[in-house]
Amino acid sequence: MKNRLKVYRAMHNLTQEELAKALGVSRQTIIAIEKGKYDPSLRLAFKIARFFGVRIEDIFIYDEDEPKG
Repeated sequence: MKNRLKVYRAMHNLTQEELAKALGVSRQTIIAIEKGKYDPSLRLAFKIARFFGVRIEDIFIYDEDEPKG
């Protein structure tokens, strides 16, 4: 799944480490999400969206044509 996490993180002037701490995850998790190598759980996706004060759809772009795992 494509996402704009890196963009939102940059807009808020946060490092990957700072965002990871705020969300209670590892920096490696943030890196993997930003690179599109890991799709967060629904719970984490909501947590990220709430942290930035936006909707999940503003950060995560669902593409029905994307190949499944």
